Amino acid sequence: MGFTLYDKIFDAHVVHIEADGAALLYIDRHLVNEVTSPQAFESMLLEHRAVWRSQANLAVADHNVPTTDRSAGISDATSSIQVEALRINTAAAGIVHFGMNDPQQGIVHVVAPEIGSTLPGMTIVCGDSHTSTHGALGTLAFGIGTSEIEHVLSTQTLLTRRSKSMRITVEGVLPSGCTAKDVALAIIGRIGSGGATGHAIEFAGPVVVGLSMEGRMTLCNMSIEAGARAGLIAVDETTLEYCRHRPHAPKGADWERANAEWATLHSDGDAVFDAEIQIDVTDLAPQVTWGTSPEMVTDITGHVPDPQFIEDRRRRASHIGALAYMDLAPGMPMQSIMLDKVFIGSCTNGRIEDLRAAAEVLGAMGGRIAPNIKLALVVPGSGAVKRQAEQEGLHEIFLAAGFEWREAGCSMCLAMNADRLEPGERVASTSNRNFEGRQGAGGRSHLLSPAMAAAAALAGHFADVRTIMQSEKKTR
Repeated sequence: MGFTLYDKIFDAHVVHIEADGAALLYIDRHLVNEVTSPQAFESMLLEHRAVWRSQANLAVADHNVPTTDRSAGISDATSSIQVEALRINTAAAGIVHFGMNDPQQGIVHVVAPEIGSTLPGMTIVCGDSHTSTHGALGTLAFGIGTSEIEHVLSTQTLLTRRSKSMRITVEGVLPSGCTAKDVALAIIGRIGSGGATGHAIEFAGPVVVGLSMEGRMTLCNMSIEAGARAGLIAVDETTLEYCRHRPHAPKGADWERANAEWATLHSDGDAVFDAEIQIDVTDLAPQVTWGTSPEMVTDITGHVPDPQFIEDRRRRASHIGALAYMDLAPGMPMQSIMLDKVFIGSCTNGRIEDLRAAAEVLGAMGGRIAPNIKLALVVPGSGAVKRQAEQEGLHEIFLAAGFEWREAGCSMCLAMNADRLEPGERVASTSNRNFEGRQGAGGRSHLLSPAMAAAAALAGHFADVRTIMQSEKKTR
């Protein structure tokens, strides 16, 4: 019996196996942020322990940093303390740190791949659940807790257990107007937010192979919202081409040796998975969430579902509660839901491809954001993405449409900085979670793709981007 991609990477990093089956894994790359690391550094200081391998760590301030003028610093005291603590702790440990004024700063899950700190075959951990993003490059990447952060900093290893394996094969042809975000939401809608609990998902199939690296990162990023421990995609020519010229990628003979090793990073033909799921996306329509979990999702042409038709009592109660929180009624057409704010960004959809897709829609529709939209934000995933977007003139398209063009950071993805929803406000968001209060206390979040978010901003409500783009083609 052959090995899965997950098993290959896991087994290659085992340092020791405990009697109970727990494995001590060597960690190739540890990503550090300002929110989950201060307690770990403090504990190490009190116990007189040093960072074991400084060069294997990369620190980026992203959750708490402001996305507007940073010259005045951070107004929120707690956020300011956390960002400053990261600077002090990493300086003392000799860890590379991109602070909020560093030109390489951004969201760590965007920054690490773009500079080549994420490379195929690695084990990667971070005190952030969406570390799974890096699995798009053929890595084993997952989030860890504060005590585990301390363990990795101190030993460059982690005690963990092997996950079950799940392969999700995406078949068919991805329709025009649909993206990796729509595929991810459709998968979660089908298997549920706990459908992959205890598993590492390997995404496969012709649609996955056809995705860009940005799209693959979006898919792996959202694997956590299906309950998975990690998401992975096999290495292929798309992966290698993406990595080839990254600043920290191998060069010369080292690149050739790395390529030969990375070429083995795929599941064997006779590998057996604990679970297999096939999904055909040929008839997929753009997706929009309506509730308080990513699994509460429907087509843009659909309606808010009626809980009375759900047989499972707990699930029915959950849907009733979600409708109450979201202030929606069963049967409402999704395109009738009015919005207050629009957010384009996050580690899910803050890359250059995402900004291009949104800008294309704005250019096709013309005009400015609808009068009922109080605020529309575009927040690049990194300083490098921001500079590239500006070189391409994308920022001018966003500004002309009435969007605010911000500095890089996590921004409105979560309520840890100044970009947040007020109670009762409704947002079309390209982020990954729509839990109660996720983007601000009492805020109501709807997840969708960047193109769909751009269309919603100009319409003032959810709109079918396919209709907009088809109309544009007819007028040419």
